[in-house]
Amino acid sequence: MLYTDHHAWLQAWLRRRLGNAADAADLAHDAFIRLIDRPCRFDSAPEARGYLRSMANGLCVDLWRRRSIEQAWLDTLAAQPEAVAPSAEHQSIVLETLYEIDTLLRSLPSRAAQAFVMTVACGMTYREVAQELGVSVRMVAKYVAKATLHCLRLEASQAMEALPQGGFAPCDAAPVPVVA
Repeated sequence: MLYTDHHAWLQAWLRRRLGNAADAADLAHDAFIRLIDRPCRFDSAPEARGYLRSMANGLCVDLWRRRSIEQAWLDTLAAQPEAVAPSAEHQSIVLETLYEIDTLLRSLPSRAAQAFVMTVACGMTYREVAQELGVSVRMVAKYVAKATLHCLRLEASQAMEALPQGGFAPCDAAPVPVVA
């Protein structure tokens, strides 16, 4: 019922926002897929449309962010000599990695993300970062530690999701005999 009552409206709203019917159809589809994954009950049509509009707005922002990352990657590739161009598979891997990094950085407080990028990606010292951000060297160390811990937690949670149902990785080693 929710789909039939609101799909055409949402797709039209997205088409006006994006100026592109194909992107609007994709994002409307994604919005309803999210609702299937996490069902919600609405007491009225305006409440449902408000929720859908909010969700669709977030999907638009994600689309624009992804396209911005893609464009930056394409600009970087265009600046490289053609002989050094990576394969299509490698390009896809790099883009997915860039999306993951972007998601990770957006989940951090902005100062922690800035400090992390300045030290890790730009190779700046803590002192240089402190001067740039107008904070103490100790604060930069805290920012970088927070960002690093966040990265490790994310990596650990992804590793746990990849494990089989029981939560333990399969082991090829022979079982250790129990001595009574």
